This record gives sequence, C-alpha cells and structure tokens, in this order.
Amino acid sequence: MPYVHLVFTLPHALLPLACRNSARLYTILFQTSAATLREVAANPHHLGAEIGVLTILHTWGQTLVRHPHVHCVVPAGGLSPDHQRWIRPKYASFFLPVKILSRVFRGKFVAALRRAYTRDQLDLNGGSEPLRDPARWHAFIDALFQTDWVVYAKPAFGGEHVTFQWKDYAHGQQSRTMTLSALEFLRRFVQHILPRRFVRIRQSGFLASTCRAARVALARTLLSRSRPSAAPPAVATEVPTRAT
Repeated sequence: MPYVHLVFTLPHALLPLACRNSARLYTILFQTSAATLREVAANPHHLGAEIGVLTILHTWGQTLVRHPHVHCVVPAGGLSPDHQRWIRPKYASFFLPVKILSRVFRGKFVAALRRAYTRDQLDLNGGSEPLRDPARWHAFIDALFQTDWVVYAKPAFGGEHVTFQWKDYAHGQQSRTMTLSALEFLRRFVQHILPRRFVRIRQSGFLASTCRAARVALARTLLSRSRPSAAPPAVATEVPTRAT
C-alpha cells in the first residue's frame, strides 16, 4: 500500500524549554503528534478510519543546530471502526489536511505543557527570562497560539528501496553505493541476527573474565617491577673552613 510521510516540528519559542526538559518535551512530541494523526484520521469528514503511525525523532537540522521534529510514516488508509474493511483516502494525492493537523497538534501539545506545569514536572530555570513567575509562564503559553505550528506532508521517501554505501576491497577499496529492494535488504540483514542470548564478544586466556582477580594482581606486580628505581638521596658534603 502507499505510505505518507508527515513531519511535526516544535516552534522555535520552545527550544530553550526543550534544552532543560528534553526527555519530557520529546515524549510529549511523540504522544501529541501520533494522537493528532489518529484523531483527525478518525473524523468521518476526513478519513473515518483507525490508522497506524511509525514515528522517528530528530533533534537536529541539516547544519546540526537544534531543531526538534518527528517524522511520521503512515499507511495511506486505515481500518474501518468495526475493523472489517480497509478505508482509502477520498483523493489519491491527499491524505489529511495539514492546517487542521497543525492546529490540533498545537492544542494537544500546549495542553500537555500546562499539565506538566501544574504537576511541577518542568525545569523553568535558566535562560534570559526564567519562567518560574506564573505571569511570565502564562504569557509564554499564550504566545504559542500566535503562530501556526509547522506540519508538513508528502509522499513517503523515495520508494521501497534501500541505498547504502560499501567498500570494494577487490578494486582498491573504492567506496560504492548499492540499491536493493526493501525485501532483499531485509532478507540479507536478518541473516546476521544471532540466536537469542548468544554472546558475540568473548575473552579467553589471561583476558578471560574468570581470571580477572589474578590478572589485576599480575598487572600490578609487573607495573611495580617496571618502575625505574628511585635515585639515591643526595649526600651533603661538609666543606672545611679555614681558621682565620
């Protein structure tokens, strides 16, 4: 089935708060982006179906600056409320309205922020304008509704193929690229999954874990022997004085 690629981005105003509360805000970003997609998709005016979402967090932009956003890969369609049939989008090139997704996402995220604030789950210190003061906090929250939040949608990536780089040792270690179908890539990859609980890193000889105590003692002995002997203390010589 075709897939859709959607991106939910945190506004720039939230970056200082995200620096001090990254785990909390990134978790909210995961939860609210997925909840937004499911809620809008369940609306009969848009799709009227239960969808599935695969979400991946990125915290950087192309120049490695802080740019928290999530990529969502979503099958273009979903299950009917009774799970008896598959519902496709009404239009082939249109999945869900991004403007509605943006507003619902903003509302859900801000509501989650307010709950975290009420439960004293946020670090509001730091920055040029700390948010510990309730009046400043509420002004900060109200300002988040003054701009549209960015939600972007497009067809999913470049098709069901995987391109990766490999080194050709037979021809001067040249770097080459290989493109495989998704199925062939997975077939090759799963051949290298080891049996469950199989240990892939092992030590033997004097590096064996059972020899640790003896190894440490031996290392200390060898190190003490290899130290240069201390120089003998200098002996002061008495210089005779001439009687006057």
